[in-house]
Amino acid sequence: MDNTLSLLGIAGAMAVGAMSPGPSFVMVARTAVTSRGDGLAAALGMGAGGLVFAIAALAGLQAAFLAVPGLYLAIKGFGGAYLVYLGFRIWRGARQPLAVTQEVGNSPARQGRGGRTFLLGLATQVSNPKTAVVYASIFAAFLPREVPLVLALAVPAVIFCIETGWYAIVALALSSAAPRSAYLRYKAWIDRAAGGVMGLLGIRLVWSAVRGN
Repeated sequence: MDNTLSLLGIAGAMAVGAMSPGPSFVMVARTAVTSRGDGLAAALGMGAGGLVFAIAALAGLQAAFLAVPGLYLAIKGFGGAYLVYLGFRIWRGARQPLAVTQEVGNSPARQGRGGRTFLLGLATQVSNPKTAVVYASIFAAFLPREVPLVLALAVPAVIFCIETGWYAIVALALSSAAPRSAYLRYKAWIDRAAGGVMGLLGIRLVWSAVRGN
């Protein structure tokens, strides 16, 4: 798998994972409905947290693969299996309502707290142990045994852009009444699509590991 395919695979899997609702989504959503600026600051914090995870996962996995060559296929299979499990969880929880307070955006009482909400977004991202497992699983599935420097530099940058970009979209959308109502109305279908894509990707990776690729 060349560098471009590896990067595209990681970007696609991370985009699906970022779009699946979880603690980070709820935090940004609840911040955005009261202040668009604070919502964007929280999105930047999510991107910074993703950058931390990406660098940590890259360093740890590369060292492990070099020390134990057979570990590559084992972790790749485990990573695929976890993606199947995560896809199932997303699908099963599609009909669970997302509690988002319906308040007027850009409340003067909530504005001007960008620094605090950035740190809160960062803390929310890095304090979620499931995020670390997802990163390690996806990286193990798509990265080659020996990660070239260009890929090691590109992956964290792409992760930062995906995390920040997605949550910025969430902040901009949910700070407006109409997009917020539309998302909540079609949440079940959106979650099922994300869960299905994640599950199929996991199955493909498990099969690849079984074949020894």
